[in-house]
Amino acid sequence: MMIAPSFFGNIELGSVPAEEEEKLIGRVVEATLYDITGDFSHMYMKLFFQVEEMDGKTAKTQFKGHEYSRDYLRSLVRRRTTKVDGLFNLTTKDGYKLRIAVSALTLSRIKTSQEKIIRTLMNRIVKEKAAALSLDQFVQEMVLGKIASDIYNEAKKVAPLRHIGIRKSKLVSSPAKPQAKLEEATQA
Repeated sequence: MMIAPSFFGNIELGSVPAEEEEKLIGRVVEATLYDITGDFSHMYMKLFFQVEEMDGKTAKTQFKGHEYSRDYLRSLVRRRTTKVDGLFNLTTKDGYKLRIAVSALTLSRIKTSQEKIIRTLMNRIVKEKAAALSLDQFVQEMVLGKIASDIYNEAKKVAPLRHIGIRKSKLVSSPAKPQAKLEEATQA
């Protein structure tokens, strides 16, 4: 049985067959946000969790990333509008490194200068949030749309917007655990 991290309420993600429990460590499992919240409006977001450790028959997972489903992303894009994408590398307060992709969709075409301003706003807001929040808090705000709404409220002053969202994220690296450092030092 696999369970989501504690900040997602330790919800059961399902079960995965394996010959030995140790073979599950490192395996990535996919779930939708709907599976966790029970809210059907969250069906479009896929979340990825990686098995970190085994506790008896229970596999504890770590957030690995998320993305919009392809059909949802395709439904957002329209003709005669502008899609402003921003790709940012962040470090959270507790040392986790993330790469996130933010997308803004406008109601009509906008100038390149307006695109640059919106991208700068995205960069500033996500970097400030990451510096102030731990991974758990940042992931919750990112997945539930709080960060996107903060960006929207700033960027709507620049151009009329239809949608802003963090369409994809990826956990690039975790801070090294002291025990792992000790093991590396003894092996060298």
